[in-house]
Amino acid sequence: MKDMRALSKIWMDGRLVNWDDAKIHVLTHGLHYGYAVFEGIRCFDTPKGPAVFRLPEHVERFLNSAKIYRMDLGYSQKELEKACADVVAQNGIRECYIRLIAFSSYGEMGLNPLKSKISVAIACWEWGAYLGKDSADKGVKATISSWVRIDSRSMPIQAKSAANYANSALAKMEAVAGGYDEAIMLNSSGMLAEGPGENIFKVKDSILSTPPASSGILRGITRDTIIQFANDAGIRFFRNDATREELYTSDELFFAGTAAGIARIREVDGRQIGNGKYPITAKLQKMYDDAIHGRSKRYEKWLSYVSR
Repeated sequence: MKDMRALSKIWMDGRLVNWDDAKIHVLTHGLHYGYAVFEGIRCFDTPKGPAVFRLPEHVERFLNSAKIYRMDLGYSQKELEKACADVVAQNGIRECYIRLIAFSSYGEMGLNPLKSKISVAIACWEWGAYLGKDSADKGVKATISSWVRIDSRSMPIQAKSAANYANSALAKMEAVAGGYDEAIMLNSSGMLAEGPGENIFKVKDSILSTPPASSGILRGITRDTIIQFANDAGIRFFRNDATREELYTSDELFFAGTAAGIARIREVDGRQIGNGKYPITAKLQKMYDDAIHGRSKRYEKWLSYVSR
């Protein structure tokens, strides 16, 4: 990702502030103990103007993450949805990534976060394809990480917590250092889990599948979108565990996530996936691209238009 271009406004604790004024203290509790939950959302340009994709679902997951971590955000779902739209509108951009974050703020130190005030912020910025501009068509090179996906018995996997992503960062750094674009993480049972920031789907004999929630994955909004696409398009689909060798022998393999979109995986540990043709992935990519850009009436229900 290139250096982030500063925009105009960031929403912090109920008001819009100038980009350069959105600051926290170095002794902010969440910075030291990882007590923070966040959410990533995309806004896309459509014929009717900027539209946030599946905004209610993302905000609901944000609130659920906060609930799991005993955080009282002090804002309703509708208030947070409006704040997201306001941030996009105030910054005057048509396509962007939106980041919501809630964290224990400055005031107390020590492991117990319950004495600290919870701060909430929403920012947006221009962000292209997370895994590179060629990830959709050409695909990326991935490797099985030596770092095991964290277990739900030690951390709540269904909460999108900042602390969880230290695990992801280790896997990402290892992959990049080894000359790969992205990592693939297995769980403590040796079964497929997910990428550091994406869910994974595979195709074998025209059957689409992805690991179940019990494998230690985050239930992605893009993952859910693809599952609904598959159902609507008559693509056979299953949630099931998979071994690493099943990845090597897949016909198609792809990452799916808000930041990454739908990104083909062309190679895993130096092994080419399939014959290089990705017909089912391409069909799902087309459905996704049409949906997010307002070209599909069927999925327009997923768009929250931004008023200027």
